Amino acid sequence: MATVILVPTAVATPWGKATLVDEVRVQQRAGDRRFSSLVQLLQSKDGDLLVRFAYATNGAARRGPVTLRARDLERLRAAIRERPQLTGVLGM
Repeated sequence: MATVILVPTAVATPWGKATLVDEVRVQQRAGDRRFSSLVQLLQSKDGDLLVRFAYATNGAARRGPVTLRARDLERLRAAIRERPQLTGVLGM
């Protein structure tokens, strides 16, 4: 099941600080390891919208490759469709 978190938070990006506007998390598991894949909608100080793909372990977002199994990707798509801003920015 995907979860959605709506807590405005400041995050660092290569373009400077941005605010977390919306987020979709898909819980995943590989053997005993548990983690989440994230799609985050960010807004820069200048008002630009940014989309960040990341993964999280122990609740902390991490950069790096994000790998999804096909069944998890479908859960991610379904969760994004429930978020109008992310759907619009991603052109879904």
